[in-house]
Amino acid sequence: MDDILRDFPNTLETERLTIRCPQPGDGPELNAAAIESWDDLRPWMPWAVQVPTVEQSEALLRRAQVRFLAREELWLLLFLRGTQTLVGSSGLHRIDWSVPRFEIGYWVRSCYARQGYITEATVGIAGFAFDVLGARRVEIRCDARNERSAAVARRAGFTLEATIRHGSRDHLTGDLRDDLIFAQIR
Repeated sequence: MDDILRDFPNTLETERLTIRCPQPGDGPELNAAAIESWDDLRPWMPWAVQVPTVEQSEALLRRAQVRFLAREELWLLLFLRGTQTLVGSSGLHRIDWSVPRFEIGYWVRSCYARQGYITEATVGIAGFAFDVLGARRVEIRCDARNERSAAVARRAGFTLEATIRHGSRDHLTGDLRDDLIFAQIR
């Protein structure tokens, strides 16, 4: 099957969140959330090196919507349910439809950290991947030093499968770093 023919909803809801693909006009809210959270994001997110403009954030989200529609990458925005208040971002990345296998990535807006929103979103997105997209495997990868990200994976029921020693380079220093791989399988 041609991946672009895969039909599935672009929105899901959890108890406190509306989780959906990016739409035109989401750029200003994403930009505000990213700037507010920049100091927390910069150590862990390779894209958080240079603060984006609102226009850059809007363009990024429009490109993400195109990739979502093409079924190449499923970037998702996390909103407080019933509002346009962005709590964070997540999505299903590094998709291999032949398995199917997905990787969940996530970040939380600083003012919503430590309130369980990312764990709630991760559980909801993993359920969506298994129940709607037919996933056989869902992974979470993070820098071994990122204790908060690893804690989300554990709380969401993912199993630590491996520590990849010197598996990648730190995007700020260029030093080798270790990566953790968590997974759930059907």
